[in-house]
Amino acid sequence: VQLVESGGGSVQPGGSLSLSCAASGFAFGNYALAGVRQTPGKELEWVSKINRAGDNAYYADSVNERFTISRDNDKNTLYLQMNSLKPEDAAVYICTKYVFASSELPIFRAADFPKRGQGTQVTVSS
Repeated sequence: VQLVESGGGSVQPGGSLSLSCAASGFAFGNYALAGVRQTPGKELEWVSKINRAGDNAYYADSVNERFTISRDNDKNTLYLQMNSLKPEDAAVYICTKYVFASSELPIFRAADFPKRGQGTQVTVSS
């Protein structure tokens, strides 16, 4: 299983970034996926999740109505569009895969999403 994030960078508050996560080594379309973020000294924070069909998604309150998660099962790629970025959004963004091949979209628990990429750094500052 390999998950490779890209698209991070440095933006000013109010800016946008589009992140991608290229997956390989598993049947991508069979698994729910999630995006999480990590900042130094803080616990992993769940950001968004999407079911395997790509027609159901949920967001953390902190990013709701600013971020949009999507996936292309033909391209084995997960996307996270981030708009109206705030300084508190600065983190390493990581994509993760649900442990079970299931149509459900479970409550996020880190233990159920053990496979993760290395992440891509997002910096938001003026």
